[in-house]
Amino acid sequence: MRQNEKNVTSTVAVAVDGGIATLAIDRPEASNALDDAVRRDFTAALRALAADAAVAAVVLTGTGRSFCAGQDLREAAALDAARVPAWQAAQKAMFQSIRDLEKPCVAALNGAAAGAGFQVALCADIRVAHAGVRMGQPEVKAGIASIVGSYLMTLHLGLSRNVDLSLRGALIGGAEAQALGLVHELVAPEEVLPTARRIAREMADLPELAFRLSKRRFREMTQAGFDAACAAGARAQAECFAAGVPQRVLAARLAERAR
Repeated sequence: MRQNEKNVTSTVAVAVDGGIATLAIDRPEASNALDDAVRRDFTAALRALAADAAVAAVVLTGTGRSFCAGQDLREAAALDAARVPAWQAAQKAMFQSIRDLEKPCVAALNGAAAGAGFQVALCADIRVAHAGVRMGQPEVKAGIASIVGSYLMTLHLGLSRNVDLSLRGALIGGAEAQALGLVHELVAPEEVLPTARRIAREMADLPELAFRLSKRRFREMTQAGFDAACAAGARAQAECFAAGVPQRVLAARLAERAR
């Protein structure tokens, strides 16, 4: 992708300006929830940005008022155990595309970041948010085991707080997330994206080889744990969906929203 070029698929929008790419999940009508199309398009777009020499850094964000609300409820409600492995593999590939990016990656949390959306943000190098953002791991409330997100939080939190967020499923605000170290910069809502772009630019201006090798080492240090968490997550979700609990909980939520 060349400078100042924009590319929009059905689920993601990418723009490059001055070497800084902005990749936005573009499903505002669904609070940017993740479905198969988003996972596919996001992964392909980020891989393309990684390979593009004209791109020096990437900012991840969401279109509209949400960063990413997590799993698409309709898709998840229709899953069965036989389809869980493909779902989990696509999700791992999406997260891995962020982890594999050896360029600066900043998450601009313009709104809610829940579940898998929170995990997308945790895979970025730096997170910028505003006080009104809500984020966390609410999977257990939907009958879905909290495995990969809990692992990613081990990279940032102590065990006690991780257990609290993972097993109670509460969402926390931007100020608390910053106090815990989950968010690096807390700014006014209108400053989230400009601040993320500024940080991305500052990081991109650092000596490239030293930055790339340093970031690669962080990935190497955590890859075995990430792989193990994804494998454990796939097993746990297959068991959950075989029991039918997530489908029942999510179907009830959808019915309540339709009233």
